[in-house]
Amino acid sequence: MTDTAKTFQNFVGGQWVAPQSGEHFDNVNPADTRDIIGRFPLSNAADVAAAVASAERGFELWRRTPAPARGDVLRRVGDILSSRKEEIADLMTREMGKPLAETRGDVQEGIDTAFYAATEGRRLFGHTVPSELKNKWAMSFRRPIGVAGIITPFNFPMAIPTWKMFPALVCGNACVFKPAEDVPHTGHVLVEIFLEAGLPPEVINLVHGKGAAGAAIVEHPKVSLVSFTGSTATGSKVGAECGRMHKRLSLEMGGKNAMIVLDDANLELALEGILWGAFGTTGQRCTATSRLILQAGIHDKFVGMLEARAKKLVLGDGRKAGTDVGPLIHANAVAKVEKYVGIGKSEGAELRLGGARATGGALDHGFFFQPTIFTGVKAGSRLEQEEIFGPVLSVIKVVNADEAFRVNNDVAYGLSSSLYTQNVNLAFRAMNELDNGITYINAPTIGAEAHLPFGGVKQTGNGHREGGWEVYEFYSETKVGYVDFSGALQRAQIDNY
Repeated sequence: MTDTAKTFQNFVGGQWVAPQSGEHFDNVNPADTRDIIGRFPLSNAADVAAAVASAERGFELWRRTPAPARGDVLRRVGDILSSRKEEIADLMTREMGKPLAETRGDVQEGIDTAFYAATEGRRLFGHTVPSELKNKWAMSFRRPIGVAGIITPFNFPMAIPTWKMFPALVCGNACVFKPAEDVPHTGHVLVEIFLEAGLPPEVINLVHGKGAAGAAIVEHPKVSLVSFTGSTATGSKVGAECGRMHKRLSLEMGGKNAMIVLDDANLELALEGILWGAFGTTGQRCTATSRLILQAGIHDKFVGMLEARAKKLVLGDGRKAGTDVGPLIHANAVAKVEKYVGIGKSEGAELRLGGARATGGALDHGFFFQPTIFTGVKAGSRLEQEEIFGPVLSVIKVVNADEAFRVNNDVAYGLSSSLYTQNVNLAFRAMNELDNGITYINAPTIGAEAHLPFGGVKQTGNGHREGGWEVYEFYSETKVGYVDFSGALQRAQIDNY
């Protein structure tokens, strides 16, 4: 089937071009590996260099475009995404596996981000403040930075690139975009939509490829800022290189997120939350609920409820009606999940459900893994501490809320957390004391909204936030201007005291 698959190109220098190496890689449907979606460029440093040179030219044009006009382009992008939502959701599910309900939400997040970014083109606020001297004006304002390197993961093929590129573009930067090699088709379609919406061609450059292409973006001296979402291990390398080269950097990395269910919780509501949080996107979210912390009084009852419901989850092609859980993204992901099942067993945790590849019929042709639940997981064990990025849930029993909060906080990551309780005092304590960038009350650890900042603490990131109003500060520089209309030399801190 590879021989008949369409061959795609990079978008560099305002045109679609083949990779300079002439090499390509196959984009495979993870639900059915017999289905080759297309052949995509295996780019190298030479392709990246051409893309950066193009982006530099695009930047000189785009930074002079008024910010409201830049926002107008993104409004048109949002309109196009809206009109093509179902088509794009279908191609995304074919490419990365999660069910259509989820990929529709992925596209909707792009739409929401487009319309939010469009309005921010009129809201790139600075500050006007009094000068300490007479007849002198003092202010700050926002300026674009330059070429932004955008490196994105597979699990949200539309949402995450739009989180990054829409604010970058509204602020006046040009982009060199490398989508994950597992989801190149969605990246290709997004660039087509940019061009249809009227974005000047050299403002956006698309370079497909694997790790070498991403490394070339990070290492290029003319890339002024980098936004990376991916694993903590890779993010650490990106951070070291950007630190050496004094680049502005936003890192969004791993998570080991916990949902706490206390004795007074609405258990039916909590059950719906954990099924969605743990097994939505097949556990392949940085915000996935990979730990379930249960108070002793409801532990046994809730585990029974959870096991009964999780057994009924339907695995399969996400484009087929009735599918609850799609495939993992590739064979290495399956192998990693299998490894952690072995680790859990070796640590003495009890395997209550799943723990093996899902097989039979159409499942034999994809990367499917059974929803997996371990109970008796010990705080501090590898299963409880390390990110798996798959449908594996670790259940930890605690005595009270204080112990639950300690267990939540005692991991290297700090992205998302949730608490199910009817006690308003504990709810507000949780928002103060849980050491995460996001805390949900009576909701799972997933469900971020486009108009609020998104990100975490500790090894989850480096302090910057995606989404909301804060991301616009990352993609722009603050410049301060003084206007002295006194007609005389005035020396700050000297002539006024």
